[in-house]
This record gives sequence, structure tokens and C-alpha cells, in this order.
Amino acid sequence: MSHHIVEVKNLCHVYPDDTVALREVSFLIHHGESVAIIGANGAGKSTLLLHLNGYLTATSGDIRIGDAMLAKATLPEIRRTVGMVFQDPDDQLFMPTVFDDVAFGPMNLGLAAEEVEIRVADALERVDASALRDKPPYHLSGGEKKRVAIATVLSMLPEILVLDEPTNGLDPHARRQLIALLQAFHHTRIVTSHDLDMVLELCERTIVLHDGRVMADGPTLKIFQDDELLKTCRLEKPFAMQGCPICSPDKKPLPSQSPLVPPHSSKPHDHDHKH
Repeated sequence: MSHHIVEVKNLCHVYPDDTVALREVSFLIHHGESVAIIGANGAGKSTLLLHLNGYLTATSGDIRIGDAMLAKATLPEIRRTVGMVFQDPDDQLFMPTVFDDVAFGPMNLGLAAEEVEIRVADALERVDASALRDKPPYHLSGGEKKRVAIATVLSMLPEILVLDEPTNGLDPHARRQLIALLQAFHHTRIVTSHDLDMVLELCERTIVLHDGRVMADGPTLKIFQDDELLKTCRLEKPFAMQGCPICSPDKKPLPSQSPLVPPHSSKPHDHDHKH
């Protein structure tokens, strides 16, 4: 059986303050799938991700990665298989230089210095960050920190990449770079995000969480076409599926389309607006 398989069965999590975060969550993800886990704030997305390599312990239920059930004895191997990229890259970058951060994991595996050097160089090249290797992480931009945080995971050669809100806080250029990077990762990807346009572009399958429960699990496009589901789960369609707010006849005019704007105005939306 492939080590890339992720199976979650009847997973429940209750925090010490009695907040119920996950309620009987179950799903199966196969090798090579790119899966989004979406939901409104408080739906349980980040809590779920933190269970996939043992950062949180389930109140009840089971998690299997390949042939191994997640347990204390299997945790080291599972953490090598499942690479977790946190929402805030500062949670992963704590060493004096980028090289030290990316080398931290391989060094703790006991690898020889030559192998560590190879892994660091390869991981930084894959995220287009080779020029950053000697810089202190706190001197990096938000997009650079995100790419380096991913490199710290790639240096461990994971078979499954798990990312919590990967485009959060990025400018458009950095966001596009990150999406291209994730598209180049051909193993299993599991992503949580409020960036539903990224989800539409990157993930062929989407799991919808609401109040700690799985409300839907299916093809991403079909999920985003279900208006009733989105309304119930306090979600909206990706911008790419909402139609043009200027030209669609069923949309209300934007403020710039008020009667005070002359009919032959040179405003961009009059003639050269593009969908």
C-alpha cells in the first residue's frame, strides 16, 4: 500500500476548555491527489491539519498514513512522510540563517554533512530561494519567508505536503509564485485556505468543514456550484466564478457606474474591460 495514502476515521477533538473542534471527521486521500479543506473561521480546518502529523492528539478516532496508524511509536516516521507548513512562517523559521533553518531537519535525521548540503541546495532551488541561503530569516519579506518555510519541509523529502493558508498575507506576485511552486509538487497535497480562487486552480477535490463536521467532499468545481451548500457553510464562490461585476446584467452597478459618469466616459470598464 502506498505511503502517500491518508485515512482519517471518526476523528474528534475537544480542547481543554471544552470547545468541540472536530466531530466524527472521516475521509480518505489517495496518492497524488491535491485536496483542499475549506470552511469559515472556526470550522476546524487548522485543528484537523495539526492532527495529520501528530501536533495535536485526537480525543477519539484514528489516522492512518500508508500502512501506519498514527501513534507515539510511529510519530517519527509519519512526520518524515507528512511535511507540515504552518500558516505563519515565523513558527518554522528560528535559526540564525536560512541555510540553518533548511538544514535543521536533515541534520536531526543524522545525515552526513554532504547529504545535508545537497538537500538544502535542492530544497532552496525548488522554491527559487538559493540566493537567500545566508540571510537571517527576519530580514526576509513575507513571500520569501513562506518559500523558505516550504523549503524546510521539502528538505525532509516528504511524500505528503500539508499547508495551512499558504497564500495568507502574500502580495499578488508572491501568491502567483507560490501557486506555481505547489503545482510543481507532484506528490499528495492537502491545503486549507480562504483563497478559494487558489483552491479552484490547485485542487481537483475539496472537503468542506462546518462546525467541525464534513459537510461535503467532492470535485472542487461541483462544490463551488452548490449555492445552498456555500450559504449554509458561510462561504462564497471564488471570484473567478462570480461573473463580471460590471457587465453582468443581474449585478447592481458599481459606484463608478453612477449616472454622473458620462455614457462615453474613458473609464476602463466602458470599452476595454476584460473578463
